[in-house]
Amino acid sequence: MCIVAFAWQVLDELPLCLILNRDEFYQRPTAALHAWENSPIYAGQDLQSGGTWMGVTASGRWAIVTNFRNGQDQHNYPTSRGHLIQDFLESELSPIRFAQALEPRQCDYAGFNLFVGDREQAVYMSNRGEAPQVLAKGVYVVSNGLMGEHWEKTGHLRKRFTQEFLPMLQQAQMPEADLQHAAWDILEDERKVIADLLPETGISVDLEELLSSTFIQSPAYGTRCSNILRLNAQQWHWLEKSQQGETAGQIVELSIPLQK
Repeated sequence: MCIVAFAWQVLDELPLCLILNRDEFYQRPTAALHAWENSPIYAGQDLQSGGTWMGVTASGRWAIVTNFRNGQDQHNYPTSRGHLIQDFLESELSPIRFAQALEPRQCDYAGFNLFVGDREQAVYMSNRGEAPQVLAKGVYVVSNGLMGEHWEKTGHLRKRFTQEFLPMLQQAQMPEADLQHAAWDILEDERKVIADLLPETGISVDLEELLSSTFIQSPAYGTRCSNILRLNAQQWHWLEKSQQGETAGQIVELSIPLQK
């Protein structure tokens, strides 16, 4: 389902900096972060549907999707939300034009929050109540409700992201190992929200509680990978840490030079 926190045009030397957890059923086949064949995309890949949850290109395009949770929605949708990322990254439309073009067919997809951007513009939309909007510079945190809704889960991540991680990025001599340790610690936070403060998304209270932490663990479903992504004037730097199965703890690191 994913949870993401990112700073957009907040830091002078890092126009985009984000941390993200991807949550999914353990049995769903997945490929780790890689350069896609016959495509400009760098991303992990959902091998069941063929899409992805986040991705970038060397031209500076980037995109993220999270599920909008509604336990009462039992409809079968003809299209996969993961293909929204691929569609944007392989297109030449500006972020706002892409989002506006998506609006007429947004109901073909289960509920989603979508961020699409390039080096100049970032756009957010949701097919559950948020029209496409260009984002001002700032910090944004979204999980599985609308961006404008307050969830304790996203509030907790926002606090740690802004108070712990961003200040470290502003220190010129901060060791890379310390930055990574701080980000993984934030993304691996298993603190749960108390019952009185849980959202109501049409599922049981026990399940709401299970899903209320930044890092999720259960016998069949949980956080599959954690990500740190940074954009500077020269390149993308992406770290993807596997969190489950035989590859747990392994980190894929990509540095992707930007096209001029």
